[in-house]
Amino acid sequence: MKIKGKKIFLTGGYGFIGSALCERLVKDNKLIIFDNERRNALKYTNLLSNKNITAVTGDILDKSSFSETIHKHKPDIVIHLAAMAGVSDYFRHPKKTMEVNMIGTYNVLESVKDLKLEKFLNFSTSEVYGPFIFRAKENEPTTQGEVKMSRWTYSVSKLAAEHLCFAYQKQYNLPLVSVRPFNIYGPGQVGEGAIKIFAPLAMKNKEISVTGDGNQIRAWCYIDDMADAVIMILENNNVIGEVFNIGNPRGTITILGLVEKIINLTGSSSKIKFIPHPNEDIVLRVPDIKKAEKLLGFRPKVDFDEGLARTIEWYKKVKLSGEEI
Repeated sequence: MKIKGKKIFLTGGYGFIGSALCERLVKDNKLIIFDNERRNALKYTNLLSNKNITAVTGDILDKSSFSETIHKHKPDIVIHLAAMAGVSDYFRHPKKTMEVNMIGTYNVLESVKDLKLEKFLNFSTSEVYGPFIFRAKENEPTTQGEVKMSRWTYSVSKLAAEHLCFAYQKQYNLPLVSVRPFNIYGPGQVGEGAIKIFAPLAMKNKEISVTGDGNQIRAWCYIDDMADAVIMILENNNVIGEVFNIGNPRGTITILGLVEKIINLTGSSSKIKFIPHPNEDIVLRVPDIKKAEKLLGFRPKVDFDEGLARTIEWYKKVKLSGEEI
């Protein structure tokens, strides 16, 4: 099945992953984007002038407005991306993080439960696995951090939202698929993210701060590979009720190694400064993607060095501003 001639409703479609999905889907489908425009990756594209896109400014915490909008458009597919996702949000706005990710998702689910959807794709997070996970499998236990630490409001709220989605799947036969992205990066990334922070600093030869000893380990997945996985999910009718890790284990590197690689690729004279971590950190996070390989045929294609070079070139071309820095 090819995704053509569909009405696709994206919450959070202005964001990094949302904009990349719009690029891939816009030619053959009608897209409705519902977003509060807090972070706007679409302005670096020509998508908003495309006749196949309808953009609606709104907030998923406003249930009546959201419900009215989605019932007006009656989509075939819903891709739920809207969330409070930046690390700084966890610390500065823990209550809002919980509200958007849990109550906002509830509002979305309540609004779509009676629609005749072909698929509801929920975006969860790799953070549900906690501070230390190697080759995480989707059917293994998730881990939550200490309840008093606001660092975990994001992961806990996204995990609660994921449980809520599966409750709606069971009770209302929602055609649900949930994905857990692992450290997605690439051109178009606004908001927060290590590469997004480090690369512009390196290009300006500014000091780069690394928390702890820099030996924290991550596996980085290029945005095009993430988009490939989503298309595979949308085109596959045999994956309803599944959860998928989406990432690239071959893109595994320490944070210090990442900074050093960025400095080398940019020819930067930036110095590295080690600072204490203000809260609990993620020590190790590497996915197991065998399920996505088996059921979707997913294989990350973009080598980390190549993807990083493409990303740096994009940052050289654009000027980020405001909340995007």
